[in-house]
Amino acid sequence: MTVPILIKILPNFVGHRHRDFTYRWCILFFTFVCYASYHLSRKPISVVKSVLHHKNCSAIPHGSTFNVSDPYWCDWAPFNKANYKDLLGTLDLCYLIAYAVAMFLSGHIADRMNLRYYLSGGMIMSGLFTIAFGLGYFYNVHSFTFYIAMQVIGGVFQATGWPGVVACVGNWFGKGKRGLIMGIWNAHTSVGNILGSIVAGAFVETSWGLSFVIPGVIIISVGILVFLFLVPHPKDVNCELPDHSDSTKVKVGSRNIDAEVYRADDRNGRDSETASLISTKKSSEQPISILKALSIPGVIEFSLCLFFAKLNSYTFLYWLPNYISEKTTVSPSDAAYTSTIFDAGGILGGIIAGYLSDRYRMRGVTCVIFLVFAAPMLFIYNQYGSMVPFYANCLMLALCGLGVNGPYALITTAVSADLGTHKSIRDNSKALGIVTAVIDGTGSIGAAIGPMLTGFVSTTSWENVFYMLIASDFIAALLLLRVVIREIQQKLRGEMDSVLIIVPKLTKCRTVSLSLLCLFLLAFWLEKRSV
Repeated sequence: MTVPILIKILPNFVGHRHRDFTYRWCILFFTFVCYASYHLSRKPISVVKSVLHHKNCSAIPHGSTFNVSDPYWCDWAPFNKANYKDLLGTLDLCYLIAYAVAMFLSGHIADRMNLRYYLSGGMIMSGLFTIAFGLGYFYNVHSFTFYIAMQVIGGVFQATGWPGVVACVGNWFGKGKRGLIMGIWNAHTSVGNILGSIVAGAFVETSWGLSFVIPGVIIISVGILVFLFLVPHPKDVNCELPDHSDSTKVKVGSRNIDAEVYRADDRNGRDSETASLISTKKSSEQPISILKALSIPGVIEFSLCLFFAKLNSYTFLYWLPNYISEKTTVSPSDAAYTSTIFDAGGILGGIIAGYLSDRYRMRGVTCVIFLVFAAPMLFIYNQYGSMVPFYANCLMLALCGLGVNGPYALITTAVSADLGTHKSIRDNSKALGIVTAVIDGTGSIGAAIGPMLTGFVSTTSWENVFYMLIASDFIAALLLLRVVIREIQQKLRGEMDSVLIIVPKLTKCRTVSLSLLCLFLLAFWLEKRSV
């Protein structure tokens, strides 16, 4: 496989001893910037909604050329109608359905071609169609079909991002600290949203077309850098391959003992594992099908859980600035900036979820804890968010982001990478893309439905929207119930194994102690008799 020209100069700046370390962390940083730019380019639509249809045209200065008797005179056609929420919801729906459908195809393609070409091409095309949407402002385009087409085609190319970057990171990092590393790395989603809100917010009230053009230029620029620098797999540059095994070392006394960390699929013992590994060697490096991906234990449960978790996350992504603008008196640009607090909480949530799942080796339990925490926080924020001081509003919004994005971040990163390097496909680097695509593609269907339902439900009341989100949280938690039970059983089994290792040593020590005590008592008795 061809190594990027500019990456060949990297070893010249570092010693051979640190070569693997340097490559590994450069790839982590580079894929972080890569996917942050994807989210930066998809965020503007949520910011611009508030000016495509203003909440109050009568408060806006106007010239004599406008028909001020029309309550929608200041809105951008075709969104200058009473059913504007339905139109905006349809815009989101078309984009996200295209994204979700393309995601499944994207995984197949990502496993079958050079990820460097795939990601760079996808980013450049995503940028072009992001710019095209913004050009509708400068060329005075008022066709709803035009904006739908830009969203659909843009959604297809946006789907190139996630399978590609997760496959790259999964190829370079093993399971040991994957949850924490990918929890920190997954901050790219929130960082991209924050930067997208800031960039779009800077132009939304003066020239909303630039809210799309500038992010489009940014993602194209990063796409060119991907082509010049990205190394998808360690073997491409002769680096050490990461450890994808499920076992850890448990030290008892002076002896190291391999303690197998039981997975949900370890029911048939070591014989079945050996047979599976032999089978894997025969089919190594062959792309797997969707059905094979679905047969991996845990893929279906986590996919369905992500459906509801992503429904929540993307509802906030696409509607939070609009919600803040309607529920408060702040301007559209201030609403965009305030919404970044949710993403800041999401960064912290992803990191905490990753650390806890690594610490206790219980991914499903960690997700459920965050989901159960998020539900009451959503209720509290809806009831009191607009009534409390600004700092309290920000705190509640951050806690909502922590609870909502924690499980979303964990499933789309560490869980996807774990299942993509499952023991049945352990040495197959061409399986990560499709496994990631199946999980995130299913989640993306929920991401499409959430904003669409919000467009309709919000016409009744925003309170009903939050009830919908709370119900989604509980359903997501219930879908992981079987995984949670398995993980608890495995944890207890692991603790029992540790006891079985330690008890013989303790028994041996006790035997020696009793023997010494008996010898001491015997010597004491003999001494007394001699006296």
